[in-house]
Amino acid sequence: MNRAAACLAYLDNGVTVDAVSGLPEFFANEGVEVTTYRSFDGAFPTDPAAYDGILLSGSGLSAYNDIPFIHREHGFIQEAAEAGTAMLGLCFGSQILASALCGGDQVFRRASCEVGHAMLSMLEPAATDALAGGCESRERMFVWHNDEVRADHGDMVVLAATAKCPNHIWRFRDQHIWGIQGHPELTRANAREWIGKSANALRKDGADPEQLIRETEDSMAGLGMLRKFAHICKKAANSK
Repeated sequence: MNRAAACLAYLDNGVTVDAVSGLPEFFANEGVEVTTYRSFDGAFPTDPAAYDGILLSGSGLSAYNDIPFIHREHGFIQEAAEAGTAMLGLCFGSQILASALCGGDQVFRRASCEVGHAMLSMLEPAATDALAGGCESRERMFVWHNDEVRADHGDMVVLAATAKCPNHIWRFRDQHIWGIQGHPELTRANAREWIGKSANALRKDGADPEQLIRETEDSMAGLGMLRKFAHICKKAANSK
């Protein structure tokens, strides 16, 4: 029997409560029922198989930090993958996905921060990917990361890269599990609040927050990927 709506678990990994990304509202507007868990505070779903999708947020932390909730999230991701639940990780979310599924050595500290509105080169496997398919050969997205996911693991299908980072979007094997290093949720509408909240940290990493706000445009490819993930969740719900 089909459920009334697809169910998405949103793991909020930030040190402070997410009030600016608009991700829960975005998926709700796409017809997906969202339950937010403050994973940073140790709150996780009891059964990942009870959800049609799991969204892992960004964080100012690192996937290799020795922190209880990060250890617990590694185990939760592994359980969800075994259950066949679709997952999408953004920034830190991508990194902890890689660490949990491909090993802790897949995530490392970069020599310098990559921050700004970057051009992503979509790689050949992206053309037939359920999330990245339909993108132009080059797509624009806001990126901000000091850690990076290596691109050399046999269980990873790398879908996009920038000039400074060879793994910006990847898929785990042929499963509905993806990592996006950038921030597709940053839009012209929420840029001032999103960037303003992190202005001091951005300056520390060498960026000009006001310039970033002026240069922000909606990442149509990124928003498209979020919509496709919502569709994947709804399709999973309809198959149950």
